[in-house]
Amino acid sequence: MATFDNARQTGVFDGTGRVVVVTGGTKGIGRGIAEGFLAAGAEVVVCGRTEVAEERLPTAMDTTATERRAVFVSADLRDADQAASVIAAAVDRFGRLDTLVNNAGGSPQADAAVASPRFSASIVALNLLAPLYCSQAANAVMQAQGEGGTIVNIASVSGLRPSPGTAAYGAAKAGLINLTQSLAIEWAPKVRVNCLSAGLVATEAADDHYGGPEGMAAVAATVPLGRFGTPADMAGLCLFLASPLAGYVTGANLVAHGGGERPAFLTAVERISD
Repeated sequence: MATFDNARQTGVFDGTGRVVVVTGGTKGIGRGIAEGFLAAGAEVVVCGRTEVAEERLPTAMDTTATERRAVFVSADLRDADQAASVIAAAVDRFGRLDTLVNNAGGSPQADAAVASPRFSASIVALNLLAPLYCSQAANAVMQAQGEGGTIVNIASVSGLRPSPGTAAYGAAKAGLINLTQSLAIEWAPKVRVNCLSAGLVATEAADDHYGGPEGMAAVAATVPLGRFGTPADMAGLCLFLASPLAGYVTGANLVAHGGGERPAFLTAVERISD
């Protein structure tokens, strides 16, 4: 698994003096993203609904082998005022905001035929409206800064293909991809807005969902690259999108899925041939 011990030596992103907010940055993909920016030298603020002990927050070692830790803000991002409070807390503490990564999201399995209106509204609010609320607050700060800023929305391949069992989630992620394109036009040239659509990523949640190592291995075998992505993989792409190397990239959807899903017809043909 890739690490970011030498992130500043990669030349992709020097986060010295930069301030980054990563929503949902205490676990899974978000934690990996937060650790990537910390290792690159940035000040990082993470948030979540559940308070996290300081010793469990994302950390990384800088070039002097000093441990650096993210700052935590408690918030339910489905509430616009609380979403704005996360951005305000980052600016109050560090005086600026350079990058927002809208990572918070997700959904449990649910049969669309019987999912309650409250459930569906909550899933859409977390995966679509929360990124909008955070982005609105971040944009207000970034437009007033000389260098502007960058926003990266973490979407999913579920927004690009059918998402049976998580229909509301897939629809919300599709909306997030479209929202990215619209905001990129409205907020240019000061603020670049891009999207990262993640495929299968190895996290504790994925391990539980696919039934442990054996299930994970079986699913990984369906990916052309032969493995799940890692939080560090996603972090590297966020670093790129926030860096000067992506200075002419806005309104884009970067799909990171290891080559996608093997077409079902190929498997069917192979079975017939056998």
